[in-house]
Amino acid sequence: MLRIRGSIGDWPVDLTLEMDDGDWARLGAQLQVSKAEEVSAAPAKPVNQDDALWQIAKDLLRKAGQLSGPDLLEQLEGLTGSAASGKHLLVRLRHCAQVKVLSGGDTPLYNWIEKP
Repeated sequence: MLRIRGSIGDWPVDLTLEMDDGDWARLGAQLQVSKAEEVSAAPAKPVNQDDALWQIAKDLLRKAGQLSGPDLLEQLEGLTGSAASGKHLLVRLRHCAQVKVLSGGDTPLYNWIEKP
């Protein structure tokens, strides 16, 4: 038996899979094939959702060049579907080596800079 718990967005997930010995053997064989392919393949793009969102957030600012804090936060909240997750990405961007935050009057301005 295999139990998977977590969430997809706001929806809770609690899934139980019943597997016999044959199912486990097939799964194990697939994992061996996947590991062999992974070793021979080039480095993959991010596989977990946090890494994928982080890449998208950086790309968003890179393409824009400069965004005000409120505008950037609004876009990040739309991307993640959550105010808390959007704020988390905003903080990560603030501390990112490719981002320079400037005072823009009432709001900070997030600027994408290339690495030297």
